Amino acid sequence: MAFSSNPDADEILAELNRLSKTSLSILKLSESISVPASEAQNAPATARTSDASASSQPEAATPASLAADLAHYRELFAKLRFSYVEQVTKEKFIRAIVGDPPLIVSPHENVALERENLAAKAALKSMKVEALEMVGELERRGRDLCRRYEGVQTQTGQLRELPEKIAGLEEKVRRLREEQALPENPDLGLPLGRTREMVEERKAARCEVDRELDQLRAKVPRKRKELDRLQNELQGLEVKRANSLAAAKEARRRKENALGGVEDDLEERGRWWRASEVLLKQALDIQG
Repeated sequence: MAFSSNPDADEILAELNRLSKTSLSILKLSESISVPASEAQNAPATARTSDASASSQPEAATPASLAADLAHYRELFAKLRFSYVEQVTKEKFIRAIVGDPPLIVSPHENVALERENLAAKAALKSMKVEALEMVGELERRGRDLCRRYEGVQTQTGQLRELPEKIAGLEEKVRRLREEQALPENPDLGLPLGRTREMVEERKAARCEVDRELDQLRAKVPRKRKELDRLQNELQGLEVKRANSLAAAKEARRRKENALGGVEDDLEERGRWWRASEVLLKQALDIQG
């Protein structure tokens, strides 16, 4: 089956193509918290802009430039906070002096105010620590998402190349099947799954044969000893057989010489001896 005929693969590729057209950047993600363009246009022309903010154009935005902007803004906010606290303190002090009647603060009120300041500083410090932890977690997640996004982009490119590669491989397989003649042995044309099953069956049969061979090899020494014993016994029997044949031939020769060599006479004698034997058995009532 060709890759392009798979509806799931087509849907995945279409979704990836749609998502790839959506460019992600830190500037676009920060539009929800940045100043709208309409407000920026209505702002006075004499409004001050920092060098870092002016240099951070969308086309020149990089992680290094954004880090420089962040450090610059932190420095500006620190100076602004110091100036604000100084100005407010001076204003309160002057109003307290020139007021009618003048504002007089007792030591007890100073102590209470110091306690409130310490509590507020502790709460502020806790909030700063929490904010730093949150920022660190966001940075870690941002880097993780960046790595994952780059991995997805790489895999998307590979996935786009897969249909062409698969189509080329399928075409190559089809040409090889057309060029390759059918084998004489039908087992050579089996699919991969059936071939693996046959290989496993042959391996099992071979293991069984090897086991039987091992059992037979273990019996070989005992069978060899038994064969040697039977050969020795056979040799003894052959010697006895040869001696018996020689003795029989010699006895036959002597008997023929004693009877004159006439076979008819021997036959008659044999009949007479057998008849005599039958009569004697019947007379003596001998069985067998």
